[in-house]
Amino acid sequence: MKGFTTQIVHNDRLAGIEHGSVHKPIHTSVAFGYEDTRELAAVFQGKKPGFTYGRQINPTVEALENKISVMENGLRTVCFGTGMAAIGTAFFALLRHGDHVVSSAFLFGNTNSLFNSFAVQGVDVSFVDATSVEAVAAAVTPKTRLVFVETIANPRTQVTALKEIGEYCAQHGLIYVVDNTMTSPYLFQPAKVQASLVVNSLTKYIGGHGNALGGAITEMGHFDWGSYAHIYEDYRSGNPQMWGITQIKKKGLRDFGASLAAEAAHHISVGAETLALRMERQCTNAQTLAEYLYAHDQVREVFYPGLPHHPQYQRSTELFKHAGAILSFELAPSVDLWDFMDRLQVIIRSTNLGDNRTLAIPVAHTIYYEMGPERRASMGIEDSLIRVSVGIEDCGDLIDDINQAFG
Repeated sequence: MKGFTTQIVHNDRLAGIEHGSVHKPIHTSVAFGYEDTRELAAVFQGKKPGFTYGRQINPTVEALENKISVMENGLRTVCFGTGMAAIGTAFFALLRHGDHVVSSAFLFGNTNSLFNSFAVQGVDVSFVDATSVEAVAAAVTPKTRLVFVETIANPRTQVTALKEIGEYCAQHGLIYVVDNTMTSPYLFQPAKVQASLVVNSLTKYIGGHGNALGGAITEMGHFDWGSYAHIYEDYRSGNPQMWGITQIKKKGLRDFGASLAAEAAHHISVGAETLALRMERQCTNAQTLAEYLYAHDQVREVFYPGLPHHPQYQRSTELFKHAGAILSFELAPSVDLWDFMDRLQVIIRSTNLGDNRTLAIPVAHTIYYEMGPERRASMGIEDSLIRVSVGIEDCGDLIDDINQAFG
């Protein structure tokens, strides 16, 4: 079975499930007993597969991890309670005081806040224009350990120079972390650009229904962990390709305890089965909405990689199956932001991304408010900017709703 959806739908079943179930059941136990004490010790020491304690391993969560690895064409995945937990614990596990990180400046607000917190703790972060590999290269220092980018920026939809940065990181021995949340494994697989680690917020498109929080880090097998000085001696055994993800699991997930609950893992796993179907509809809707807004006389600008005037339109076309389901637009000066938003009836005034429902939010006043006006200005975030996460509704209804909201 080679098709994307076919693999995901049958992944649990083909791995073998208790009692002939087609879905991995929800295992709520946090403890796992053994008849043989030597076997218990071997599992704890990593010499034998098995389950130790629910904070770091659970059968339902493990089934989801295997599914994400298949989706990303990766080697191994570790799941977390949220996407932010995945990023934060990976950084904690792999970086030390005095290290340097190069990050995209066009960054999700909460990730930006997290990186600023790491900077206070002694991990220096340089924010650069990641649409240019030259900007990334210019920021690299002898202390640089890691480059972090998102596939498509939120909310202005800049498309990262993913291939070129991947080649640069491979040539210079840098860990290359690609956050694939905005595209999902269906639209893009970062394995194609030599990503070392891939981040996904499972809350978004993979789960898809806005009913479960989750995050994941996937090891892609492209980075030489055997040459990485920050791997602890305890984890320098077995296949060196697994050393990084093992340390993330042990020093990140186990020690911080940002665990994904079994019930949430089940919701996400079931949601993942329809990822391709949902993304096809959402991306088609987003393209139609973007074209409609671009032609509207009460809209000043539209940001969507599927529009030919977008600065990275060609790059998006080459990299991604579709241009994504996120767009943003600036209202004309004559349109009152608050009145426009309050008149929306089908589109929900809410945060979050990747839901089946279309969601809209005034960016500068909410999710990017804490950044302050100077940083928002550097990112091109105007006070009239509205981000739209496009859902699966009938597109005509979405257009009618926006049209009537203009008044």
